Amino acid sequence: MENSKHIVFESREEGIAVLTLNRPEALNSFSHDMISSWYDALNEFKNDKKMKVLIVTATGKAFSAGGDIKALSKGEGFIGEPEEDLWSDAVKRKAALWENIQKIPLLLEEIDKPVIACINGDAIGAGLDMALMCDLRFCADTARLGEGYIHLGLVPGDGGSYFLPKIVGESKALELLWTGDRINADEAKLIGMVDYVYPADEVLEKTIQFAQVLCSKPQNALRMIKRLVKNHDKISLRTHLDMVSSHMAVVTDTHEYVTLLEKMKTKKS
Repeated sequence: MENSKHIVFESREEGIAVLTLNRPEALNSFSHDMISSWYDALNEFKNDKKMKVLIVTATGKAFSAGGDIKALSKGEGFIGEPEEDLWSDAVKRKAALWENIQKIPLLLEEIDKPVIACINGDAIGAGLDMALMCDLRFCADTARLGEGYIHLGLVPGDGGSYFLPKIVGESKALELLWTGDRINADEAKLIGMVDYVYPADEVLEKTIQFAQVLCSKPQNALRMIKRLVKNHDKISLRTHLDMVSSHMAVVTDTHEYVTLLEKMKTKKS
């Protein structure tokens, strides 16, 4: 894809792709241009076999302040389309969410490859939710995280109320959503909201190092493990075990498995 002014998407060495939110003057709050380019980048990552791991990060002092209500409601950022009030009635407000920002979590659900958030700074509202949609979260020690919808009399518009309780539990999710309180990186790690905390000037490098580890693993097994884990609470044990046996039958017939098995036999002998 061609990079937009609000999204930089690049493929680095060893199969690592990096998607960078690039609207620092607005604390990387979401515009239509950003969401559209974000969706295109995710599609490219999903379909490009050379890309193994995606890192989502941002420029400037914030990861993302969430949705830019003014820009989103006026349709700003639609290339080749006139400004239009997309927030003037209930039907338009619903469609504005479904046809734009809600496409991101739905597409992420289809991606079996690892997606890692590198939270370089504050992540608020929809900005936090976008990090929660990723498989793992590396966080700068200076970052503050919070669900601020309640302060505007809103509900999470992009799936935050789905992802947050899965990660921190229902009661803690309700507390954070009801109060809108912001917490620091250490507290976020304590409750499981983020997985790793590093100094702000080191967090991207640490994320890349972890991505390199994932790139070195057998990719077929890696992706099938993600499928199994992501579906564990949606199906019965019987169905899960049926999936496991099917996946096991497939991975043990791959070149990756055969090669690793031969290496193990060679080491033992």
